Amino acid sequence: MACISISKPYQLRPRVYPNVSRLQSSYSLNLLHFFSSTHDQIPEATAPNPDRVQAEEGTRMNQELEQRQSQSHSQNQNQRFPRGRRRNTEKLEDLICRMMANRAWTTRLQNSIRGLVPVFDHNLVYNVLHSAKNSEHALQFFRWVERSGLFNHDRETHMKMIEILGRASKLNHARCILLDMPQKGVEWDEDMFIVLIDSYGKNGIVQESVKIFDKMQELGVKRSVKSYDALFKVIFRRGRYMMGKRYFNKMLKEGIAPTKLTYNIMIWGFFLSLRFETAMRFFEDMQSRGISPDVVTYNTMINGYNRFKKMDEAEKLFVEMKEKNIEPTVISYTTMIKGYVGVERVDDALRLFEEMKSFNIKPNDVTFTTLIPGLCDAGKMAEAQIVLKEMVEKYISPKDNSIFMKLLTCQCESGDLEAAADVLKAMIKLSIPTEAAHYGILIENFCKAEMFDRAIKLLDKLVEKDIILRPQISMHMEASAYNPMIQHLCHHGQTGKAEVFFRQLMKKGVLDPSALNNLIRGHSKEGNPDSAFEIIKIMGRRGVPKDADAFKLLVESYLRKGEPADAKTALDSMIEDGHLPDSSLFRSVMESVFEDGRVQTASRVMKSMVEKGVKENMDLVAKILEALFMRGHVEEALGRIDLLMQNGCAPNFDSLLSALSEKDKTIAALKLLDFCLERDCILDVSSYEKVLDALLAGGKTLNAYSILSKILEKGGISDWKSCEDLIASLNQEGNTKQADILSRMIRGGETDQGSKRGKKQAAVSS
Repeated sequence: MACISISKPYQLRPRVYPNVSRLQSSYSLNLLHFFSSTHDQIPEATAPNPDRVQAEEGTRMNQELEQRQSQSHSQNQNQRFPRGRRRNTEKLEDLICRMMANRAWTTRLQNSIRGLVPVFDHNLVYNVLHSAKNSEHALQFFRWVERSGLFNHDRETHMKMIEILGRASKLNHARCILLDMPQKGVEWDEDMFIVLIDSYGKNGIVQESVKIFDKMQELGVKRSVKSYDALFKVIFRRGRYMMGKRYFNKMLKEGIAPTKLTYNIMIWGFFLSLRFETAMRFFEDMQSRGISPDVVTYNTMINGYNRFKKMDEAEKLFVEMKEKNIEPTVISYTTMIKGYVGVERVDDALRLFEEMKSFNIKPNDVTFTTLIPGLCDAGKMAEAQIVLKEMVEKYISPKDNSIFMKLLTCQCESGDLEAAADVLKAMIKLSIPTEAAHYGILIENFCKAEMFDRAIKLLDKLVEKDIILRPQISMHMEASAYNPMIQHLCHHGQTGKAEVFFRQLMKKGVLDPSALNNLIRGHSKEGNPDSAFEIIKIMGRRGVPKDADAFKLLVESYLRKGEPADAKTALDSMIEDGHLPDSSLFRSVMESVFEDGRVQTASRVMKSMVEKGVKENMDLVAKILEALFMRGHVEEALGRIDLLMQNGCAPNFDSLLSALSEKDKTIAALKLLDFCLERDCILDVSSYEKVLDALLAGGKTLNAYSILSKILEKGGISDWKSCEDLIASLNQEGNTKQADILSRMIRGGETDQGSKRGKKQAAVSS
């Protein structure tokens, strides 16, 4: 509905909307009032064009008229609505409350409400306050109608507002409204102060309750026993029993006689504060004043005896109550049952439960939630199941849902899994939200009994209904429940289902190492190593420890899938995580990447193996070194050889030199031989000759000269048959100086050897 504020009255012009010619003048004015408001006027400078406004309103009136005419033709003649605004079936106070709930509290909203209401009377204001969606809406409306001069609040509307603010814990606002009442010409009464005293007490602010009570006397508000009773409730609820005594004596001094309700509150308060003897004195004082105890008094006394485990005295009071023709209520029986359960007299509790039903006293939710745990503790699971069945049949939903957890646990411990499953069904029938912990108990015990099919069905419901992810969940599934389930699924080809389930647990902050490692094992065995490696990444980010065998299964899974590079990545992750792969795993990865043509990758695996002290599988090491030399990675190969020598795993140099020489890898052979000479490695003479022959055959005479010079200096060879050929080649190539040096070295070597032989022969002859 649009509301247009105008600064002057409209002037209707028939030429703008000629279709309205048949309307009576009163109907025209009603329609005009429907679209306008004269309460709040806008400035002349910002007022809309009168002609434009008239045209718009004429169009709206025509539409309204046509709509009502079409409706009137389709309805029975006896059911026609009178002309004007169509009747709204919604109550006016409900409409106002809905508007306040859906819109911000602005001047525009206030004008809209004002346009709806011709007169703000007591009933409307009271009903709006009563029906407001929240206390803020009520307070805004309360203040607005008063400040705008639309309504003068009376005693009832003040009382309603104080009650609303008290329930919403807006106690300062409530206090201000109460104390400002005389300025508005509204008188105080005791009940208003009682509401404020009780509200402060429910919020735990005892001192403020006491101040309000004392202020009543200052303000001239007469206090009766009702005020004292309200104060006693507040005081004893916070355990201030000494203060309660003082104000009781003050009440007596003021000549105010305590009532039955007063004594009931005092007895309840002293038992609550565990002041047994004081409570008994007040009970006796009550009777001495000629005040007969009622059912509330007896219930309070019986409950007090229960607190001190005095069931014999409680029984006597229960019998006395019956003898005085005071009929026990459901509270009386429930209190007695609670007492029996507290002293482990469950049979008596069960007997009393049957007795109350025989007297047509219907047990309530507290009765059931009191009796069932007692039966569970006493091991009477059959009786507990019967009582549960009765509770479901009567559709009594308890406020304390912890009994179902206890029932589930005890039924499983007794071995009756069918009865335990019935407990879960009972919760569903009673519309009690099931939690992950309830399912967890059943899943755990089904797994223990190797009833995995039933456990899986429960798991499916748990996941489908997103029970784990419910924000209001208070009890979580234990590791003893989900780990056996996950392990079973992973061992039986259903790792995907296990992961979906556990990812919901992870969203609730669960990071169980056992479960995550089982997921890695399961994915690896099922040939899904990428999924397994994703789990490893998650564990790494969140600092969850990983098992060595899980890594091993992952590496083997990549190898079976023919992905050696990924297998090597997984192996590196295993080493980085602090695990030592065995020699067979190293060999499998090395062999796989080597056969895939990734020689340098195989070399890095070999390096990791040697650094970790694994010295098996040297035959594969030799192949890798040879392949490195053959592919020109000479420096890398020499580095690996140096690492092997440092770890006491020197390769077969003669075999390597022979292979390189035969395959015309003369430069690689030359560097390897030079490496061996520098480290004084022991070589066969044939290895020297093969390298020199290959260099000479390849025309690398200077290289042959250089390495032969080092060999001669080391005394490794002296009678190389191709030495003369090398000298001749050097002379032909113009390297006469090198040829001359080499000749002298050879002749000098022969002289030395000849002199050594002569000396040896002289020594022998002598």
